Amino acid sequence: MAGVDRRTVLKGLGGAAGLGVSGFLLTRFDTPDQKQDPTRRMATDVSASDRSLVFSNWPEYIDEDDGDYVSTLTQFEKDTGISVRYTADVNDNNEFFAKVKNQLGSGTSSKRDLFALTDWMAARMIQVGWIQKLDAAKVPNLHANIIDSLKSPEWDPGRDYSAPWQSGLTGIAYNKSKVGEIKSFEELLTRKDLKGRISLLTEMRDTMGFLVMIGGGDPENFTDAEWQDAVELLKKTRRDGQVRSFSGNEYVQDLASGNILACEAWSGDIANSGDENLVWIPPEEGIMIWADNMLVPNLATHQDNAEAWINYYYEPEVAAKLAAYNSYICPVKGAQEAMQDVDPEQVENELIFPTEATLSKTHRFMALDEATMRTYEGDYADVTGA
Repeated sequence: MAGVDRRTVLKGLGGAAGLGVSGFLLTRFDTPDQKQDPTRRMATDVSASDRSLVFSNWPEYIDEDDGDYVSTLTQFEKDTGISVRYTADVNDNNEFFAKVKNQLGSGTSSKRDLFALTDWMAARMIQVGWIQKLDAAKVPNLHANIIDSLKSPEWDPGRDYSAPWQSGLTGIAYNKSKVGEIKSFEELLTRKDLKGRISLLTEMRDTMGFLVMIGGGDPENFTDAEWQDAVELLKKTRRDGQVRSFSGNEYVQDLASGNILACEAWSGDIANSGDENLVWIPPEEGIMIWADNMLVPNLATHQDNAEAWINYYYEPEVAAKLAAYNSYICPVKGAQEAMQDVDPEQVENELIFPTEATLSKTHRFMALDEATMRTYEGDYADVTGA
């Protein structure tokens, strides 16, 4: 990211709303025989004797050591004595689900202590019983400092199982050294100089939210007819040869190298790319907004260490340092004030602390019942070839 596929819609200044997916919608999860009781899928926690942690996250999502700059991860290791094996192997929600479904579905270990997924996938994993409950006493910063609008999503109202990592915006990116400004999503799909040189996201809710908007619909409340119109538009765009690929985070490399000229993109990825030729803009049609969540999977063997990590990243100074580096929306109260000491130039950065005016242009994807979700995802896969 609360609706959008990887990403979630924010409501309120600097905040994010919940997915809006009720639990009864998620009972099948395409694995009805694999629903579990997480209290019966608890491993012996060896955190005290093995001060380590395995965390799977999305690419371009954390600060890194650079000369005299000490990253938040390195500082966490120094402060706690916990070594972290951090891997950026979450490229797409469904793709990552495919990596862990056999282990978690069969009640065996995923070999991870923590991973970050978008609200809709987090909700489904919690509903099917694949996620461990957090010990509130060990994550006091989470409950004290989480922004109000993120505090009680419908799918985890007490934040008993999840902790938002970061949030951001979905819009358009282009390489200004190779192509002129692109102002709208419709332009991205139709401009002749972009033919065969754009990419769209594999995340259905992100991409189709914009397709619905182009047709005049509201991504938060559209009809089946409007959905079918959006699907037909996507099919036409594909037939016309406009789209080179559907991708996860790897679009950043393709954009920088010139394999593509423009794409659907997540805001922080572009801000964090280090390439001044890459430009992110909000499309004229509107903006999609999202959030990702840290989750402890069943049979994690270092849950105490994972909770120490969550608690650390909910310290305002740490959250501000991370946000200043990667330019994603910060979910932690007090981080904007802390940013004054971390990087004063970022205090008013709307990619980190969006204003009411910016948030008024955002949209979320409509919550879907299980049957409709399967139909829509099938329609999208038929076009994308997924």
